[in-house]
Amino acid sequence: MLVIVVENVPPRLRGRLAVWLLEVRAGVYVGTCSRRTREMIWQQVMDNIGEGNAVIAWASPNDAGFEFETAGSSRRVPVDLDGFRLVSFLPAAE
Repeated sequence: MLVIVVENVPPRLRGRLAVWLLEVRAGVYVGTCSRRTREMIWQQVMDNIGEGNAVIAWASPNDAGFEFETAGSSRRVPVDLDGFRLVSFLPAAE
């Protein structure tokens, strides 16, 4: 299983994601694909994200059962605590 969530990205990127994945809600894409295809899709996100932000999560045989990566600017920042990835929040902009 693969999930990608995008915010404030160009319409062109949303169209590209819709080619490979199902858009179940605005900006939320889900599907199943191979590792190679997942990496190609994520590269498309990285190349075309513009001023937006994105997160990708996929099933993985680890303690959490999934892995994730982020791109773009967001208040949510991944942190590693003893090999377990969590999400930290940056302070709100004033």
